[in-house]
Amino acid sequence: MFIRRLTVATATLALAGAGLTAAAHTAQAATSVPRFDHIVLVMFENKANSQITSSSAPYFQSLAMQGASFSQSYAITHPSQPNYIALFSGSTQGVTSDACPKTFSGNNLGAQLIGAGLTFKGYSESMPSDGYTGCSSGRYQRKHNSWVDFSNVPAASNLTYASFPDSSNYASLPTVAFVTPNMCNDMHDCSISTGNTWLRNNLDAYAQWAKTNNSLLIVNFDEDNSLSLNHIYTTFVGAHVKTGTYSSKITHYTVLRTIESAYGLSALGSAAGVSPITDVWN
Repeated sequence: MFIRRLTVATATLALAGAGLTAAAHTAQAATSVPRFDHIVLVMFENKANSQITSSSAPYFQSLAMQGASFSQSYAITHPSQPNYIALFSGSTQGVTSDACPKTFSGNNLGAQLIGAGLTFKGYSESMPSDGYTGCSSGRYQRKHNSWVDFSNVPAASNLTYASFPDSSNYASLPTVAFVTPNMCNDMHDCSISTGNTWLRNNLDAYAQWAKTNNSLLIVNFDEDNSLSLNHIYTTFVGAHVKTGTYSSKITHYTVLRTIESAYGLSALGSAAGVSPITDVWN
C-alpha cells in the first residue's frame, strides 16, 4: 500500500512540475473542439423540434440516437433568410425579410476559412449553375444561400449540389461545406417525410463515413413553424461525438462559434458572445 501511494504521489508531483495536474489535464481536454478534417452542415426549413418525431422523421431520430442531440436549440429570428446569414456571419446584417438581399462585404465563415488557408464550399440543390447569383430558379432560392451574399467569398465556392462528392470521394470535400436542399427537399414546400427521405438518401453515407474519418455532420433547421418559440432540431454526428441528449441552450451563433473554434478562427459578431460547444466530444 505504501508503494502504491508513493507511486501516485510521485506521478502527481511530476504533473505539477510540468505545470499540470491530473484534474487540469482533464479539464483542458474537455474544453476544446476537435479539429475535423471535414464538417458538413445541412439546413432544413421551418419545422419545430416537436414536429421532427420518430413517426414523421425516423431517419432524423436515428441520427439523433447516433450522435449529440440538442434538446434546447433555437433559431435567431424570423423569417428564414436572416437565420442563414446569422449562422454564416455572426449577424443578420440587418436583413429582416426573405427579399433577395444586397451583397455584403463583412467577414464571414467562408472568408475566414479561406483566409486561414482552409477551404469552404456551399452546395445548393436545384441552383442552375455554379456561381449563380440570381434570386431564384425553379426550386432554388437565393434566400437559403448565405455565401453568395458576401463579396469576399469567391464564386468558386458557390456550387450546385450536383458537385457534392459521392461516397467514394468524401476525402475531397472542403474543410467546411454547407448544403442547402431545394425548396421541396428542405421541407419548405413539401412534407417532413420528403425531407427525411432526402437526408437519408443523400447524407447517411457521409454520416457513417465521418465517424471513422475525423469528420462531422451537422443537421440543423433555419427556424421553427412560428409556433414553438423558434425551438428547432439540431444534431451532430461523426468522429469524437459522445452520443446523448444535451440540454444546454444553443443557437445558430453557438454552432458558428463551435465551427470557428475547431479551426482556431476568431468569433464573428454575436458568436463572440457565446461559448463553443465543448461537452459533446470524446
